[in-house]
Parts: sequence; structure tokens; C-alpha cells
Amino acid sequence: MRGIVLAGGSGTRLHPLTQGVSKQLLPVYDKPMVYYPLSVLMLAGIRDVLLISTPVDLPLFQRLLGDGSQLGLNIEYAEQPQPNGLAEAFVIGADFIGGDPVALVLGDNIFYGQGFSRVLQQSTRDLHGCTLFGYPVRDPHRYGVGEVDADGKLVSIVEKPERPRSNKAITGLYFYDNDVVEIARGLAPSPRGELEITDVNMTYLRQGRAHLTELGRGYAWLDTGTHDSLLEAGQFVQVLEHRQGVRIACLEEIALRMGFISADQCHALGSKLAKSAYGEYVMEVARSAGAGT
Repeated sequence: MRGIVLAGGSGTRLHPLTQGVSKQLLPVYDKPMVYYPLSVLMLAGIRDVLLISTPVDLPLFQRLLGDGSQLGLNIEYAEQPQPNGLAEAFVIGADFIGGDPVALVLGDNIFYGQGFSRVLQQSTRDLHGCTLFGYPVRDPHRYGVGEVDADGKLVSIVEKPERPRSNKAITGLYFYDNDVVEIARGLAPSPRGELEITDVNMTYLRQGRAHLTELGRGYAWLDTGTHDSLLEAGQFVQVLEHRQGVRIACLEEIALRMGFISADQCHALGSKLAKSAYGEYVMEVARSAGAGT
């Protein structure tokens, strides 16, 4: 499976913070926002990644992440000059996707939960059509909402319903088989001029090939689209990291745990950041895994 991080848009709800820098490069406590969605793809076992952003912001992502080889990844880059909808990612990334299935994660979404990697890897193995991830929310009318029947089968998807029939919001993480490329190419722009991801999902639903994986208790799903939610996400990460002594979305640690890099390679990455607590943590993780032995 290949992975796409969609890190475009203008971040107008975060102005003036995002007038000079991409939203997905803003800090969420101790690391750039883009680390969090990228970590999700890595936890799913995905090593080929396409990052899509604006022409202005792409050089900054390239400076931060390079070609990904230091993490055992292959990271490529593509432009989305205008915010023409989430589904345009599959049109832009068609050559990158080739004949493979693909995961799309939005660059401002944060996921956390015990055993999340296992859930992701199971979803890649069991993919038949489209797998969406639902998360219970208090205010489902603000989201696309998935409804399941008594057997857990996805039966409807409604965008921002006035009277939600479910509290399961569709999160910004999507797994698709290769048909998604042609489905996206065949979409007509919505009234707001965008290729809508909901239209992609509805196509799979009509075909009986859309599935919902529920992320219930023990999981956290956060977006960072407003000043308050950005601050809350940073506080969430800070509290967990301080209490547990581990770091969420530490790319170097994930690369090591997933077998993408060796302990010595991990230690070398940490040593480049040695003056920060983050770098010290990476080196300690590497030493615990046998670096230098």
C-alpha cells in the first residue's frame, strides 16, 4: 500500500498564524504537525509516501523531511496549487499510486491509541474496496457521519446532517483499493467547486464495498483546524508524554520499531538533535534497542 499526506490548503481559520507558514508545519507541542499523520502511515507499514501541498510550502516540507531515506521511507512531493478538494489527491497522485492500493491521511489530523498500529495493519490486509475510520463525537452534525446496522455494516454516509442518525464521525484517514483513482477522475466538482471525498466514499458505499472501522474508547482523534483545537492538541500530547515518558509520533522511534532503520541509524538521527529533549529521547530509545553494541 502507498500513502498520501494531504498538507495543502491555506489554513484561513488559523490566520494570522498561517499567513507565513503552512498549517501542517505549525508545532503541536514538541514536533511539527505533519509528523502526526506521517506517523500513522508508518504505523500501517507504509514506506512509500506522497506529500501534497501548495507550491509555496513544498520546499519547506522537503527541507524538513527530505526524501525520507533517513527514516527508511521513500517520500515524494506533488503540488496542489488550489484547494480543489480532498479527492483531487488521487488525481494528482495517480502516477505515484500506479496499480497499488492507497491510504490518504489529512495533514492536520492526530490519532492516538493503544494497539493502533495493529488496527491499521489489519485494515491494510483486509482491504476490500474502501475502509473508513469512525470516531464517536459529541457534535456529529459538524462532520460526515457513518451509520452502521446491527451487524456493523456501513449503510449510510451523510455530510453534516441536521439530525444525525449516528454519532460516528468519519475521520481524516481513508484506505482505498486502486479503483479510487478512476473514481476520483470521474467525479464532477461539487457546488463549492471541489472534488469531494464524500462522493468517493458514496461510490464505494453504493457498490457495497465501503466498510467502517470504529475507533472507540481508548482512542483519541483530534484535528487542529482552529486556534483552540491546536492548543488543545498540544496540551494533550504534552500531558501524555510527561505522564508516560514516551513520545507520540516520534518518527525515528517508529522507524526503528517497524524495522525500517537500525538502532545505530536511529541513534545517529537523535544525535543531530542532541541539544533538544526530543533528540535525547531518540538516542535513549536507540541505546535501549542496542545501538553501539
